[in-house]
Amino acid sequence: ALKGCKAVMTVEEHNVNGGLGSLVAEVLAEAGTGIKLKRAGIMDGEYAAAADRGWLRQHHGFDAAGIAAQAREML
Repeated sequence: ALKGCKAVMTVEEHNVNGGLGSLVAEVLAEAGTGIKLKRAGIMDGEYAAAADRGWLRQHHGFDAAGIAAQAREML
């Protein structure tokens, strides 16, 4: 399914470690694809604050603007 794909991005509303991004990283590495991976979500060492969902997404960079910016950086 990733044939010809140059980059993959996962987006999670929780810590990126141990989540979907970690699983995708394992699959890409084990398959030896060399495909770039960007994991968006709450990074290791950060904690989710108790706040509005929109604010949390913006703060951690996985609102629409943050996702678009990170995707552009990959390409």
